[in-house]
Amino acid sequence: MGRIFEKRKHKMFARWDKMGKAFTRIGKEIAIAVKTGGPDIELNARLRTIVKNAKALNMPKDRIESAIKRAASKDQANYEEVTFEGYGPGGVGIYVECATDNNHRSVANIRSHFNKGDGAMGKTGSLDFIFERKGVFKIKNENLNAEELEFELIDFGCEEFMFDDEEGVIIFYTPFADFGKMNKALEDRNINVVSAELQRIPNTMVDCDEATAEKVLSLVDRLEQDDDVQQVYHNMK
Repeated sequence: MGRIFEKRKHKMFARWDKMGKAFTRIGKEIAIAVKTGGPDIELNARLRTIVKNAKALNMPKDRIESAIKRAASKDQANYEEVTFEGYGPGGVGIYVECATDNNHRSVANIRSHFNKGDGAMGKTGSLDFIFERKGVFKIKNENLNAEELEFELIDFGCEEFMFDDEEGVIIFYTPFADFGKMNKALEDRNINVVSAELQRIPNTMVDCDEATAEKVLSLVDRLEQDDDVQQVYHNMK
């Protein structure tokens, strides 16, 4: 009985830790969006999208509003979006997105994580041939004519229309350049958007044996635990 309780407690704390990290990431995204486009959700399309994503993660409304007010104040740290690229064990490409108020600290920390994880940080642009930045949309599959909608959204960059019956959503991609255009198209049609994010999608994948895969995942976990890191992408199969 004791072991079962400990296992459940461990899972619970892990879930809380993951949620806390997600809320921190959203908070930084809000700060950047407000600094660049203002605190008015109706006038700031980027902020509007981030708030939708925050709600999809069950971030409390008061916490979202507090983050927006804090971002609009003079006390808010000025976060800068920076990216790092490198290779992990087995030649796996790893792309790291950060939001930082101290770029020198971030560079030193990310390089240290790669070195300690048997990897190596590369030059900016070294993984451009591996990862393609795309918009990833999830919309509620409710009372929609999916075939007609897919055909209509092709004009706004829709690619790879897929169904997730378990979550009750439709997932599709857009090229990076069409992300904003697609957001507006969905808003104009009053479609229930669950989330809309820019992600790095790998074009090629790397096969690894079990031991190498564990090392890669350990490095990814080390990077994800860094306070400046927002997202980590890899191309391990």
